[in-house]
Amino acid sequence: MIDRRGFLRLGAVGGGAVFMSGLYGKAMAADGYEDFYFVQLSDSHWGYKGPANPEAQNTLRQAVDSVNALAVQPDFIVFTGDLTHTTDDPAERRRRMAEFKQITAELKVKDVHYLAGEHDASLDNGAAFQEFFGPTHYSFDHKGVHFIAIDNVSDPGARIGEAQLAWLKADLAKQAKDARIVVLTHRPLFDLAPKWDWATRDGEQAMALLMPYSNVTVFYGHIHQENHHMSGHIAHHAAKSLIFPLPAPGSQDKRTPLPWDPAAPGKGLGFREVEAEMKPVAYQITEFPAMKG
Repeated sequence: MIDRRGFLRLGAVGGGAVFMSGLYGKAMAADGYEDFYFVQLSDSHWGYKGPANPEAQNTLRQAVDSVNALAVQPDFIVFTGDLTHTTDDPAERRRRMAEFKQITAELKVKDVHYLAGEHDASLDNGAAFQEFFGPTHYSFDHKGVHFIAIDNVSDPGARIGEAQLAWLKADLAKQAKDARIVVLTHRPLFDLAPKWDWATRDGEQAMALLMPYSNVTVFYGHIHQENHHMSGHIAHHAAKSLIFPLPAPGSQDKRTPLPWDPAAPGKGLGFREVEAEMKPVAYQITEFPAMKG
C-alpha cells in the first residue's frame, strides 16, 4: 500500500500526482489487474523568465527531487505538455528541450511518458519535440488499463486532425466497450474557454469516438489550475502547473498569469491524489495546496 504521506512532499513544488489504489480489487489480480499509481506533472515551461515566477529555474528540479523522495516510487511518470516555454528560435527551442531532458533524466523512475504542449510543438508541428521525446501521439497498456496520448497541439490551429482521429478510431476498435481507458492530452477536449485557447477545435470528434466506451477518464494540463468537467459519463480533470497559476476560465478579459506572491510562492501550484475504485469504476480526487501559508 502506498504511504500517502509521501505525496505531501510533492506539495513543495506543485504538479500532479495520480494515485490508483485498489485497482479492480484483489480478486482480479490473477487476470493482470494490479494496484498501481503514476505521477502526472504538467506545464513546467522550462526556459520561462518573467515576473509570474522569479524562481522558474528551480521548480522543475524541485519537482524531480520531490518525486524521487516518494516513499514508494510510481510505476511511471507522465508529463502532460508545455515541457518548455515557447521561443521563435529553433536552436533555443532545442536547447531548452535538451536541458529539460537532462533534468528529468535524474528521476529514479525511468519509465517516463512525454506529451507535447503548444509551447513545445505548435511553431514547428512538433518536429523538435519528436527529436527529443518521440511520437506526439501513442498508446500503451499498463496492468489492465489502456492509456491513449492524444496530440492536440502540434497543429497550430489546435486540431487533432483527420489522420490522428483515424488512428484513434483504429486504436479504440481493439478495446472492449467496458475497457479501462485513460486519455492523456494537453488541451481540454471540450470547449472550456475557446476565447483563451482552452479548447480543441475538433475535440468533439474525439469525444464521439470515446463515448461508446463506458470507463473513460481524461487527464490534461494547459490551464494551470484544477478543473473538473463531465462530458456525459466521461470525466475530465485538469492538473495544476509547475510554473504559475492562470485565472479561472472566463473570469477576466485575458488569461494573464496570476500575480506572484513572494509571501506564498507556491500559491496556485499544487498536486492531486486520485484514488481509483474499479468496482464500479470511480475516481476520488483530493487536491492539496503546494505550500503552507
